[in-house]
Amino acid sequence: MCLLVVLAAGGPPNPAAGATNDRIVTEPLSGLAISGYDPVAYFTEARAVAGLPSLECGYAGTVWRFHNAGNRAAFIRDPDVYMPHYGGYDPVAVARGASVPGHPQVWLVVDQRLYFFYDTKARADFAADPARYVRVAEERWPQVREQLAR
Repeated sequence: MCLLVVLAAGGPPNPAAGATNDRIVTEPLSGLAISGYDPVAYFTEARAVAGLPSLECGYAGTVWRFHNAGNRAAFIRDPDVYMPHYGGYDPVAVARGASVPGHPQVWLVVDQRLYFFYDTKARADFAADPARYVRVAEERWPQVREQLAR
């Protein structure tokens, strides 16, 4: 199953060669997205859960890990639902026009979207007015994303 997702993304990632996607927060040496945490578990278990090396899947130029086969299957069916918004970059920073990687243990799910934050202060600021931060971050994300591609 995972192979189909890899092919749809344009080919398998090559972490050994450093082939990672800068638009998704990725460990530079391993090629792991979101530090190897299971992106589906934030929705199904409401907590950060480390994925297993035996349950990896390549997608969007990164390697994703999952805690169980069901979570991997859910991700394969609809990765955009489970991937962190703004590629895992802190939406408070994105709203300021900056690309600051969020931490997978400092997170929120708001309106069925997963967000990671640099620290608990950024998370608290976002939680106080998520609509405002999302509105401004959506406006600035194309510029921030373009800077990441350089």
